[in-house]
Amino acid sequence: EGNYKVILCERGIRTFETAYRSTLDIGAIPVLRDKTHLPVIVDPSHAAGNWRLVPALALASTAAGADGLIIEVHPNPPTAMSDAAQQLTFKQYAQLSDQVRSICRTVGMTTEGPQDEED
Repeated sequence: EGNYKVILCERGIRTFETAYRSTLDIGAIPVLRDKTHLPVIVDPSHAAGNWRLVPALALASTAAGADGLIIEVHPNPPTAMSDAAQQLTFKQYAQLSDQVRSICRTVGMTTEGPQDEED
């Protein structure tokens, strides 16, 4: 019911924690999926603010039922014009994608790429 061109994006909330940029609420993912028809997308890159943390947050989000992930990728992250610290290389992204697909198979989720929709 309602607009199907809307997503819910979990990218964390600010807390006093200093080890990462934002606290990602993994527990919100299954709750939102239960309460709405809208896709739940997770942005582990912005939540982490550090590329080393992105894979773990992405995998946990996938296992929790996220419909999709927003992950920043750059061929040479240190030279990125913004958010360099949180970007994965192409190779790191390819490895993470394989792991995400494996989790999806394990928990019975389908994996699909971006969809082109006609208005």
